[in-house]
Amino acid sequence: MKPHLPEGADDVGFVPHRGNPDDYTKRGRLRQDVYEREIEHLQQQLVQLQYWIQRQGLKVLVIFEGRGSAGKGGVIKTISERTSSRTVRTVALPKPTERERTQWYFQRYVAHLPAAGEMCLFDRSWYNRSNVEWVMDLCTPEEHQEFLRSVPEFERMLVRSGIILIKYWFSVSYEEQRKRFEARNAEPLKRWKLSAMDLAEHELYVRYSMAKDTTFQYTDTKHAPWYVVPSDDKKTARLNCISHLLSQFEYEDAAPAEVVLPTMREENYIRPPMHEQTFVPQLF
Repeated sequence: MKPHLPEGADDVGFVPHRGNPDDYTKRGRLRQDVYEREIEHLQQQLVQLQYWIQRQGLKVLVIFEGRGSAGKGGVIKTISERTSSRTVRTVALPKPTERERTQWYFQRYVAHLPAAGEMCLFDRSWYNRSNVEWVMDLCTPEEHQEFLRSVPEFERMLVRSGIILIKYWFSVSYEEQRKRFEARNAEPLKRWKLSAMDLAEHELYVRYSMAKDTTFQYTDTKHAPWYVVPSDDKKTARLNCISHLLSQFEYEDAAPAEVVLPTMREENYIRPPMHEQTFVPQLF
């Protein structure tokens, strides 16, 4: 689908962020009140896009890749916050089972592809093979090479089948990644987010850069290009990514009209006494 880049306001009032200097702090970070205003507007547009995807029967697949702590989960959560989980589904698969390891590599992902009227957000995807698995020596060189040969044709098949495929790579610097890992380590409630895999990946930062560059060399194609999202500033990364996602669709306001709520229908029925039910303790 040809990208739609609005010059000002389009049919649903989407105005791209212009980067007003007054919107930033002296350190160059986007001010919180500006972020909250912009993200609220973008979430309204995401709801409009959701209705449009349903009405048009579109099949949308959005892949989010990048280093640990790069902000993939945050933008996915922001996209999903106001939309319906029936239409906008998040797919975050665990490591493959023993049986899945013997299957065709793409097989377990195929089951989660979108049907008509759905948008699927892949929190990591088949690109685990050329990134995490290659960096951590979890696949053989032969498996890695076969993946790089196969994935362009696999994605070409998806696009030919009518799936709208959009791929984002969240890029974070070594210094910023370390700062985020240190913050997780210092906060007990966030320490679960700092895994042994994250620590190993941080140590192998350069090797992960090699993996990204090789992945792009083979898979940054015309039919399925990569879009890089600089994410040292999480707020601007979310705004830029969601703005770009919206710009890929020439959507219109497809929200349903306001309905009239019905009044309760009277029935000849007497309910059991309330004291026969067990209630949770009223602590508040």
